[in-house]
Amino acid sequence: MTINAVIFDIGNVLIEWQPERYYDRVIGEDRRRAMFAEVDLHGMNDLVDQGHHFTDTIYEWAEKYPEWRDEIRMWHDKWIELATPEIPQSVRLLRALRKRAVPVFALTNFGVQNFDYATTVYPFLNEFDQLYVSGRMQMVKPHAPIYQAVEQDCGLAPETLLFADDRIDNIEAAQARGWQTHLFDGPQGWATRLVAEGLLTESEAV
Repeated sequence: MTINAVIFDIGNVLIEWQPERYYDRVIGEDRRRAMFAEVDLHGMNDLVDQGHHFTDTIYEWAEKYPEWRDEIRMWHDKWIELATPEIPQSVRLLRALRKRAVPVFALTNFGVQNFDYATTVYPFLNEFDQLYVSGRMQMVKPHAPIYQAVEQDCGLAPETLLFADDRIDNIEAAQARGWQTHLFDGPQGWATRLVAEGLLTESEAV
């Protein structure tokens, strides 16, 4: 089946997103486990992804838990250290597809302010043909409306979209819309898929 656009998730597809790893390094695994058990940090981040203000949301969350205030604020103050490093082969695949004139989109759960910040650190985030950022859209994966909004905006049939994401719930939601999908578990598997689809040659997908 013809593929008219390739859609990348960003976190853990183009940029590693491992907050626990950062906290393990900075405050130690035991304290990190205790904090994450008490404080729903991923729930806090979900609000940011939905469009709530990055700074205000995290700082307000920190005030709810005085004993963890400094650590929670790190989610904001040291955010780029949580969202690192880039995944070089995935970036090369993005650029190789664009060199072949294959339309490439991003569909990502990401806040408004921290996405703008990320573009200053990771220039490739400015290279997509279309950007679908949940915070800007005020809708998130895996809920159906965000996929529908992408379809309506790009004007392409769902079955002609190939979407890579590292989360099975996001993949299943796309499949329910009729999208072609790839569950990302590393850049080499994604490269192999793109070659199999005839979108890149093996030499282009390294």
